[in-house]
Amino acid sequence: MSAVAPGAGGTARHEAVLAVPAWEPPPGRRPEAGPIAVLPEADPFFVEAIEAAGGTVAPLSSATRGVVWLSSSRPDELTAALESHPGIGWVQLPWAGVDAFAGLLADAAERPVLWTSAKGAYAQPVAEHALALTLASLRLFGRRVRARTWEGGEEGRSLFGRRVVILGAGGIALELLRMLAPFGVHVTIVRRSSDPVPGAARTLTTDRLHDALADADVVVVAAALTGGTRRLFDAAAFAALPEGAVFVNIARGGLVDTDALVAALESGRLAAAGVDVTDPEPLPDGHPLWDATNAIVTPHSADTEDMVRPLLAERVRTNVQAFLGDGGFVGVVDPSAGY
Repeated sequence: MSAVAPGAGGTARHEAVLAVPAWEPPPGRRPEAGPIAVLPEADPFFVEAIEAAGGTVAPLSSATRGVVWLSSSRPDELTAALESHPGIGWVQLPWAGVDAFAGLLADAAERPVLWTSAKGAYAQPVAEHALALTLASLRLFGRRVRARTWEGGEEGRSLFGRRVVILGAGGIALELLRMLAPFGVHVTIVRRSSDPVPGAARTLTTDRLHDALADADVVVVAAALTGGTRRLFDAAAFAALPEGAVFVNIARGGLVDTDALVAALESGRLAAAGVDVTDPEPLPDGHPLWDATNAIVTPHSADTEDMVRPLLAERVRTNVQAFLGDGGFVGVVDPSAGY
């Protein structure tokens, strides 16, 4: 099995570098190169990717200097590995979001470890899913696919020329911006920094979220889940939207107050919503969100395993080269920021 799917060495790598610039380590911060352990289990697909980049894969030992962690959870096991093997200087995490490791990252100052994630690596499939949910929501597909009789009426809207607010400015948001360009939309990015985002008509800081929402036709949540962004989209945020807006979340369910989302759908404040993530997750059977006929819920499937394995393998390959070479890591995590 090839470590990188056809095309990943071009498109995937190119996209990852564009979305998440390489990190050049300051003096004294570059991890010491050495054997790499693939944990919790040594998946041959990723072993091959590491070896293709010139790395040496070996079982966890006192000689281990790098870890490729392939579980989206199990932070206690990773903590134990780091505590018992203090020579580890670099850890690659498997997903763009690192909220499952928040406790471990909070203690990162106590460990001289460089953390990298897959942020930016999965931008294309997730942004594609966001666009699909946006189009389906504008066209009221949530209700249409449930219908068992021919409905009249002229409901449904085009995406062309709409005002779109994107919460976040990471790799997914940037890729979505590119995909939205042919629709001639007016995009506002909401993020921590006020630095303008190329391709967006305006960039506002998070404290101005409600200003951005005031005239939005479509809102897409694509931000990281941190202590500062949990339930950022609450009842007040939904109330700030004009009636009839469309809401899409492909980031993390915890960014949104689910009860407020259901209330906004039931009241008609939202015309429709498309969510790939929920809080709680999995969404329990019988939850009111399932009964919202103007909602589409997909089961956290924007980036399936078949989609992301070659993309993660490419990220691993890139960062193994950085580990062994110039230190130009991609997807470096800021433990203090939580992403």
